[in-house]
Amino acid sequence: MSDSRKRHEALIYHAKPKPGKIAVVPTKKYATQHDLALAYSPGVAEPCLEIAKDNNNVYKYTSKGNLVAVISNGTAVLGLGDIGPDASKPVMEGKGLLFKIFADIDVFDIEVDATDVDKFIETVKAIAPTFGGINLEDIKAPEAFEIENRLKEELDIPVMHDDQHGTAIISAAALKNAIDISEKDITKVKIVVSGAGAAAISCTRLYLKLGVKRENVVMCDSKGVIRKDRGNLSSQKAEFATDRDLDTLESAMKNADVFIGLSMPGLVTPAMLLSMAKNPIVFAMANPVPEIDYDLAIATREDIIMATGRSDNPNQVNNVLGFPFIFRGALDVRATKINEEMKMAAVHALADLAKKSVPEQVNIVYDEVSLTYGKEYIIPKPFDPRLIYEIPPAIAKAAMDSGVALEPIEDWNQYREELMERSGSGSKEVRLLHNRAKSNPKKIVFAEADQLDVLKAAQRVYEEKIGLPILLGRKELILDLKEEIGFTGDVPILDPKTDEENERRERFGEVYWQKRQRKGRTFSEAKKLMRERNYFAAMMVNEGEADALITGYSRPYRSVIKPILELVEKDKGVSKIAACNLMLTKQGPLFLADTTINENPSAKELAKIAQMTGNFASMFGMKPNIAMLSFSNFGSSKSETSKKIREAVSFIHRHFPDVVIDGEIQADFALNPELLAKEFPFSKLNGKKVNVLIFPNLESANITYKLLKQVNQAESIGPVILGLDKPVHILQLGASVDEMVNMAALAVVDAQQKEKRGNN
Repeated sequence: MSDSRKRHEALIYHAKPKPGKIAVVPTKKYATQHDLALAYSPGVAEPCLEIAKDNNNVYKYTSKGNLVAVISNGTAVLGLGDIGPDASKPVMEGKGLLFKIFADIDVFDIEVDATDVDKFIETVKAIAPTFGGINLEDIKAPEAFEIENRLKEELDIPVMHDDQHGTAIISAAALKNAIDISEKDITKVKIVVSGAGAAAISCTRLYLKLGVKRENVVMCDSKGVIRKDRGNLSSQKAEFATDRDLDTLESAMKNADVFIGLSMPGLVTPAMLLSMAKNPIVFAMANPVPEIDYDLAIATREDIIMATGRSDNPNQVNNVLGFPFIFRGALDVRATKINEEMKMAAVHALADLAKKSVPEQVNIVYDEVSLTYGKEYIIPKPFDPRLIYEIPPAIAKAAMDSGVALEPIEDWNQYREELMERSGSGSKEVRLLHNRAKSNPKKIVFAEADQLDVLKAAQRVYEEKIGLPILLGRKELILDLKEEIGFTGDVPILDPKTDEENERRERFGEVYWQKRQRKGRTFSEAKKLMRERNYFAAMMVNEGEADALITGYSRPYRSVIKPILELVEKDKGVSKIAACNLMLTKQGPLFLADTTINENPSAKELAKIAQMTGNFASMFGMKPNIAMLSFSNFGSSKSETSKKIREAVSFIHRHFPDVVIDGEIQADFALNPELLAKEFPFSKLNGKKVNVLIFPNLESANITYKLLKQVNQAESIGPVILGLDKPVHILQLGASVDEMVNMAALAVVDAQQKEKRGNN
């Protein structure tokens, strides 16, 4: 993607459809006059009076306990420097978004127009009663140290400057494990730190608490090694000044065990790496370009343990592994501060989590057979679903043990369950899907690439490295549209109707005729049909010239699926295909079937649809819990529809007893565990979170998914065709660009799965 294109896309993302990235959303009913009378006057007076009696009641009656302020004065914004409070606001909103999606913490971003330390502190103290915690962000050193220290002393809520402590906590966890893997002694390792800003100082301080000896640390800044005989050192730099006879980073690296980079791109050379001790540990964390390229480093030293700040390398040191979960644990016990004990608890919890068996969902996302603790896996992955219920309890317990928790947790099992419920955001599944597709992109035919929105979707797929688009349609129009939207990628453009594609049409027509010659097709008809893009595109996938097909944006579903059914074989053991929509709801993902193909499936067909949909859910690393829906519950109706569902469930219970499925059941019982347990304690779905819904007919399934999409604004991926032996997926007429991109990512993952299955 060109720089101008990146800039344009970033600006549009922040400006449309409404400016900014976060909003305030009501959490109580407000539809009636009665609701409003409770929300405001006169009802609001009652909680006000209760809080006036006991200030602790503010946590009972308001959102304070789950509200964090992300506060900056804009003096050290990312790699942009001192750009001021207004210009820092997009970053602070972004931090708020991360708090919400990873730990379900609400955020107000506060940009303070104050560079004077006393004025900044006075401002933060004045607004602190609003919040349950304060995350300081992008404040330059050395002021950042004084600001944080004084606020921690003078406020009774958690305060943390993430720029200092986030990287320190994550890298310390990684360092602990790297030292363990390299079989070094932490009290003897020699460490070189490149950089002397807030993050470098805080990292080194935390390493000392981990067991590193101060005399074994050499810190460098832009002038070279920080030595005791250098004048005008700040108190922070003086803390790590050495009396060793070293002047340059190059000299400091000789025989060093560990390199910590929080400085500038390209400072470390292969020669410097070669001068280090056996089994060197190198954390090159300058971002986005590290102090030395990952591939170059591992090519230089086979015995290296390497980490960077980049998501496309193993061992990413990413602050999002820390701050959402640290604040989550602190808020949940009403901690008065984030102290050293809590930070060390985060270090040990993260390090320990990397040593545990990795869930299959994580392996799937990162396209790994099995992630295991070792040189390329020393720290958990950001998409690990266990973070939300492993890290906050460690923080909460440390707060309790160190005496700063005002509301200790008594039932840890219940607390973990509550944390798991907080991770039910559907956007997580989209991120996982895209990340998995990027791990092994596949060739995708976009059969309607001369439609502007389809081309925009193909552009995003290409630029985000989700897949490798092949564009079908009128070539001149596609080229004009590419220029209009700034799509500069060199991707294939094919027009099935032109002379350029004669050879392919002849070849495809021959193959098609061989399959359909006894079903009424002549050879001339077969060749003529290859001029139609959906026939041509399907043959490309059949013949291995593409890995997947996306179509259906501009034509009715029924007309698009006809050539697919004629050309693409069914999967082994499948007699009828079906369609599933993955609905990304606030309660988590729901797989709905059959949403577009089978109008009134039989009992056996319903059973097969349930199995295929369950297998599709498993593709995401989820354990399918399947509810067969009806208007009745467990035999309460004698209707033919209810009977059909009971027969389907009985068939699966008899022949596939390990499948978690039950019905017939009404939707509210299926999705409400308490209601189900109370009324139907015998159900196989008890104690399970239902994530697959199978409907008795096309009518009910199609209506439901479209209602969810429009009324609840649930994001939909689909309809996904189940049961074909090739990755072919048909969009809904007029699908949005986002929906097409998500479907393309799913098509790539589908192709990855089918490739693996074919290789086994």
